[in-house]
Amino acid sequence: MTPKLFIDRVLNGAAVGIVVGLIPNAMTGQLWKFLYATFPSVELFNTLYQVVFGIQFTVPVIVGILIAMQFSMTSVQTVIVATASFVGSGALHFTEKGVMLKGIGDLINTMLTAAIAVLILAWVGNKLGSLTILFLPLIGGGISGFIGILTLPYVKYISSSIGDLVNKIAESTSLGAFASVLIAMIFAILIVSPISTVGIALAIGIDGAASGAANLGVAAAAAVLMVGSFRVNNAGVTWSVFLGAMKMMMGNIIKHPVMSLPLVTVAGITGLIGNYLNITGTPASAGFGQSGLVGPIAAAAGMGDTPAAMKVFILAMIYFVIPIALAVLFHWLFTSVLKIYSPEIYRFGTTDKPGKDEAEEADEALEAANGTAEPAKN
Repeated sequence: MTPKLFIDRVLNGAAVGIVVGLIPNAMTGQLWKFLYATFPSVELFNTLYQVVFGIQFTVPVIVGILIAMQFSMTSVQTVIVATASFVGSGALHFTEKGVMLKGIGDLINTMLTAAIAVLILAWVGNKLGSLTILFLPLIGGGISGFIGILTLPYVKYISSSIGDLVNKIAESTSLGAFASVLIAMIFAILIVSPISTVGIALAIGIDGAASGAANLGVAAAAAVLMVGSFRVNNAGVTWSVFLGAMKMMMGNIIKHPVMSLPLVTVAGITGLIGNYLNITGTPASAGFGQSGLVGPIAAAAGMGDTPAAMKVFILAMIYFVIPIALAVLFHWLFTSVLKIYSPEIYRFGTTDKPGKDEAEEADEALEAANGTAEPAKN
């Protein structure tokens, strides 16, 4: 097991876990919320909203499970990694009035805690013998969860520093329209990273044109990833990234930083156009982009007395038509004309596999550590 392969497996597990936990609310949350507001007598719509909204709080657990599965861990080991990930995420807060869940926690620290748990469990292996069921949860989950709690304040500093930077850009009067360009670029990169765009937006209270630019940056990222994914991934992956699961490409951008080029280019231009169209938003809407139509709905509310038909036209153009058109243009320019990178950088779920001998040794070592037989192959 090389460090590169280990990191790839952690990233792939986390990327899928984030999608599984967040996509239900991203796709339908606002729809059920709107329907319940329109038909308050139909309690079913409110129940459905609560269901998809509640699912997203399980993200740290899901991430831990899928990371453990990347390493073919046993059911007990998988649960231990999941519980440690949940504790290390920081989503659980102890107050005088009781225990409180606050968002999905810090995704970077969730991944870090899960990785530590995997390493501890692999090191322990079968050393505990018949006492495994008693002490493995304490050693594997307790120690890694404790380390996760210790690292959480320092890891969260990354997010808070980025939030401070965005806040200073948003408050700067000297930057003018260029502030929208920078914010759109920053959020286009953040949405493909383990950092929560929504969390940062709420933390700094980003509002008005800055919130609109943040949403346009996310929408531009969705367009770029959809266009890039179209020919190298199946339809499920392509539509997932466009509908809100951009973090699926987290591993891709870490392995291929050049992916940032089309992201910031398309986001910057889209943000600039959005600034001249007076696209705005709120702290609660920033960071969602076009997912669940959260960004367009918030922008429509800020358009005042503009006729409804004109609102729909402007929002359709700035959130969908323009970003997709720019994504197609720059994808063709960067891959076919300038040949800066290959479309293969968008292929989802690939890992750089070690050589045959190294792979066999890694599998044997992992199998020995887990105390399991070779997993069945489909």
